[in-house]
Amino acid sequence: MSTSRPASRAELKAYAKRQLGDPVIEINIDPDQEEDALELSLQFYQEYHFDGVERVYLKHQVTANNISDQYVELNDAVIGVERVIPFDSRTRGIDLFDARYQILLNDIYSLQSTDIIYYYQVQKQLSLLNQLLVGQKPIRFNRHQNRLHVDMDWERDTAVGDFIIVEAYRILDPDTFTDVYNDLYLKKYVTAQYKKQWGNNLKKFQGVQLPGGVTLNGQTIYEEAIQELEKLEADADSRYQLPVDFFQA
Repeated sequence: MSTSRPASRAELKAYAKRQLGDPVIEINIDPDQEEDALELSLQFYQEYHFDGVERVYLKHQVTANNISDQYVELNDAVIGVERVIPFDSRTRGIDLFDARYQILLNDIYSLQSTDIIYYYQVQKQLSLLNQLLVGQKPIRFNRHQNRLHVDMDWERDTAVGDFIIVEAYRILDPDTFTDVYNDLYLKKYVTAQYKKQWGNNLKKFQGVQLPGGVTLNGQTIYEEAIQELEKLEADADSRYQLPVDFFQA
C-alpha cells in the first residue's frame, strides 16, 4: 500500500504526522498519545459515521438459559439494535380457547382459494390480526452489557431450539477491512486529533525554540485543531450520521 493510502494503524499514524509536517518538523507527540488519539478517532468514526458500521442480521438459537434469563447475549462488535424480526404467534403460544385462534380459524378456510388476489388479501388480513392482537415485542439493548432484552413471555412465545433473528449494526473491524484506514474522513479526523495533542503539548512551553531555531506557537496550533475537529464533527452530524431508528447504548 502506498504511503498516501494507509492500510494499517501504523501507516495511518505516519500519514497523520506527515500531514502536520513530519519529518521536516518534529511532531512532539509521545507514542502513547499517538495511540490514544488514534483510538479516540476510531471510536468516534464507528459511533457517528455510517461507513464505520454494517447492517447485519444475526441468528441466535434459543437456549434454556435465554428463557430463564429473558435476554440474549450479542457480540461485542454490535453497536446498536434496530429490531427483532417479528415472532409469528399464529403457531406458537395459542390454543383452542385463545381468541386469536378462533379469529384466525374463521379466516383460514380462505387459503383454499386459488385466486392469487384473494390469497394476498387473506394474508394481509391475517397479518393485520396478528399485529392488532400481538403487536411488536418491545426490546432493550445495552451495549456495555451486550444484552438484548425482549419483553415477552419467553416460556409461551419461544422454546429451546427456536431461532431469533436480530437486525443490528456491527462495527467494521479495520484490521479485517483495512480500507477503513484509508477513509478520507477518518484520515482528516486523526490528523486533527494529532494536531490538537501536539498543540496541547507545545503550549506548555510557549516561546521555547525547537532544534534548528524554529519557534512554534502551541496555542495557535491547538486552537486551529479545535476548529477543525468542530467542523468535522458537524459534518458527521449532518452528512454521515447513523440512522436514528435503532437502539444504542
